[in-house]
Amino acid sequence: MDKQNVFVVGLTGGIGSGKSAATTIFEKLGIDIVDADEVARDVVEVGSEGLRQIAEHFGETILLEDGSLNRAALREKIFAAEEEKHWLNGLLHPLIRSRMQQLISESTSPYCILSVPLLVENKLTEMCNHVVVVDCPEILQLERALKRDGSTAQTIKSIMASQATRKERIEAANDVLDNSTTLEALASQISTLHQKLLSLASV
Repeated sequence: MDKQNVFVVGLTGGIGSGKSAATTIFEKLGIDIVDADEVARDVVEVGSEGLRQIAEHFGETILLEDGSLNRAALREKIFAAEEEKHWLNGLLHPLIRSRMQQLISESTSPYCILSVPLLVENKLTEMCNHVVVVDCPEILQLERALKRDGSTAQTIKSIMASQATRKERIEAANDVLDNSTTLEALASQISTLHQKLLSLASV
């Protein structure tokens, strides 16, 4: 796949691993971030082709009064029917991928971070020159996600079960950031990794 002459570093990690914290540190180092979660929101914003097709498929009841997407209603529909989930993924994944590639091509930093929660699961590693995984023990993932999301332990566990295993992620990684201790420790590892990525990107 065309990397568009930008050195792309895929960044991923399971729920609660500290992927957002890592992204923030890279951003402070002056690195452009392409965030898949933000792109996923952009492709269904009011006036977008994605939202138009969703409303056409599910009916106007899928929209809130202001014309934006009723995410709760959409979630119910796709969880109730597997084929609806497949339809939605078939619509959104190409739109998300295309938008991510556009943002990557516009990057002006020495390398670009592509932050994707499901980088391994959705086989988006092929868009990357280098893959970095933020890792911590699963018990820590659970603790952190519970504090942050206000979700039940059962919900967090089912999300973790739906993601790639820790082993699968680490096997896909070129570098692993250990985020089992402090933010300072994470920042120190990223500082070292940043120097390595700068030299890789300049080749």
